[in-house]
Amino acid sequence: MAVEPGTYNFTLQRRSDHVIPLVFKDSSNNAIDLTGYTVSAQVWDETRSTKYADFAVAYTNRSTGSISISLTDTQTATFMTNSLKYDVLLENPSGLKEYYLEGTITMSEGYTA
Repeated sequence: MAVEPGTYNFTLQRRSDHVIPLVFKDSSNNAIDLTGYTVSAQVWDETRSTKYADFAVAYTNRSTGSISISLTDTQTATFMTNSLKYDVLLENPSGLKEYYLEGTITMSEGYTA
């Protein structure tokens, strides 16, 4: 069964750390048990010609579908384009890969150093 990815757009300040807690649920609103799953997420330019970063993934509670994806201030300092794209890919224990989340990151300049 194909998954239609959800959309989450957000604004991010350059040179800041950013953490996004996520809980994955099925169409009946039940948590997806992520035991044995691999989650990956990346940030790209809109044409997908330049990869800016890989999100770090922390599995906070696999059985309840809870993870966090994060970027560091060092990574976001390199985000010089004003609009970037990202997505979150889940690979189940059988090797099936599906995108569950995607969106646009709008960059904002942080001024305090």
